[in-house]
Amino acid sequence: MIRYALKCDHDHGFDAWFGSSSDYDDQAARGFVECPFCGSRTVEKAIMAPSVAGTKRSAAPEMATQMQTLMMEAAREVRAHVEANFDYVGDAFAREARDIHEGRADKREIYGEATPAEVRKLKDDGVPVAPLPAAPPDKAKVN
Repeated sequence: MIRYALKCDHDHGFDAWFGSSSDYDDQAARGFVECPFCGSRTVEKAIMAPSVAGTKRSAAPEMATQMQTLMMEAAREVRAHVEANFDYVGDAFAREARDIHEGRADKREIYGEATPAEVRKLKDDGVPVAPLPAAPPDKAKVN
């Protein structure tokens, strides 16, 4: 596992874990790396200090694995809650969110897809939106 400090084209900084550096390159090239703050997929590696190994054995790798497991489980639970309790509106998300915000539609919790440009416009107009955590890989398929 490798952790990268990343930054989107709106200067939002965040960290993400990848199986290898080539996994990051592949996911970024395919547009799968997304800013958790604004949804932008224009993301690049930020400057970060290297991890220097000391002479004493450290619990850091085990702790990192435990943290990753906890974060993946939390993301899985959030996504499952949203999918079970919110209305899926597909690619009509931006229109539906705006209609609800402006009172043209009944208030309800929704989720769906929107482009980064649509998300920016919604946020600029004060419509509360947040990205849904990506579906973590199936535990049975992770090595």
